[in-house]
Amino acid sequence: MNYRILLVDDEADILEFVSYNLKKEGYEVFTANNGRDALATAVKVLPHLIILDVMMPEMDGIETCKEMRALPELANTHITFLSARSEDESQIAGFEAGADNYITKPIRVNLLISHIKAMLRKFDDPVQEQQTIPTSNRSIIMDRDRFVVIKDGEEMVLPRKEFNLLYLLYSKPQRVFTREEIYKSVWGQNVVVGDRTIDVHIRKLREKIGDEHIVTIKGVGYKYKD
Repeated sequence: MNYRILLVDDEADILEFVSYNLKKEGYEVFTANNGRDALATAVKVLPHLIILDVMMPEMDGIETCKEMRALPELANTHITFLSARSEDESQIAGFEAGADNYITKPIRVNLLISHIKAMLRKFDDPVQEQQTIPTSNRSIIMDRDRFVVIKDGEEMVLPRKEFNLLYLLYSKPQRVFTREEIYKSVWGQNVVVGDRTIDVHIRKLREKIGDEHIVTIKGVGYKYKD
């Protein structure tokens, strides 16, 4: 597959350096140096992956990510931050805005490319390969083709990682999935994410579908309950 990557950073040398190396790997690369241009470009080219800086003029990366996640046409797009801001608060803000991953600078280019390859492999996500889940007599219906959750007759478009996490739990109600199983199935073995990543995504899902559907098993993981 010819993957499209949108790289967004206000530092021209970073755009040039990273773009050069990604093109060497065969990716189709688009660039923007601010959030507003990034939004326009993303809607136009529908990239598979968007790599965002946090600190940018006009519209910072957090706000840009939020606006991208509000667009149904980008529901299937993987968004990761690549930022020099490594503090927990910045990473949590990134995940709460809808990012799938958060990578801190500086990072060696070969390691960055390994991260990117792992993220793009998730377009063949094992969660997506599961058989169709029966939905009769269930309070929530999941449409994995559109990344849509239907509750009480209302549709909600979820970001890819939120949808895949919910779909994993939803696929086997009452089965407890460990944190390790969730990381492996939703993020993949080769993608390094922060310890709070699952917690942030679970909290956002509870806000959208209700606390009662996702149960925490302390010291183990989570399960879905109808």
